[in-house]
Amino acid sequence: MIRAEDTVLILLAAGRSSRFETGNKLEAEFLKKPVGLHVVTALEDIPFKDRFVVRDGCSLDFQGYHVLHNDQPQDGMARSVRMGVEAAKGAGAKAVLIALADMPRVTAAHIYRLLEAADSDDAVVASSDGTQPRPPAVFGAGRFDFLMSLEGDAGARDLVQAGKHVVTSPAELIDIDTPEDLEALRALVHAPELTITRPQG
Repeated sequence: MIRAEDTVLILLAAGRSSRFETGNKLEAEFLKKPVGLHVVTALEDIPFKDRFVVRDGCSLDFQGYHVLHNDQPQDGMARSVRMGVEAAKGAGAKAVLIALADMPRVTAAHIYRLLEAADSDDAVVASSDGTQPRPPAVFGAGRFDFLMSLEGDAGARDLVQAGKHVVTSPAELIDIDTPEDLEALRALVHAPELTITRPQG
């Protein structure tokens, strides 16, 4: 396994929210907390070597993270990945965990399972709902140069597809791209935002 103490967390929070018509999706409320801070809370007790968040216009306060500003989010997720991995290399990381801020149900237990499955410098360990691999994902230091060469949004897809996959509940890997996604998640967990108080009488 790769220890958390040797791993740098890279949290990607620079999406353009282009399909979220009501504003920045990471700032939308879910269970009385902004969507983008749920994963921060879930992973706060994991003893990572360091933590970086790559963001653009999001106004959330990612406490405990070094902030990297991506002023060109239109260039795709790969730019954020490159920025994060470069910072992780500078911090002496033996591995990185890449997580998305728009996945509010990810748990620390699942992250530990990913790290447990990572067994070498060339490790690639992604999450899976049993069908499709996706973030969060762990990459050993032997993959850093490849990650820093990525362009656009889909560059690491083949690498992730060929790596190890740790299966968890599909509900844990829900990501929020649209207001409909958020409403569906609220309904799934019976979030209090949906509770309607009716007058008595």
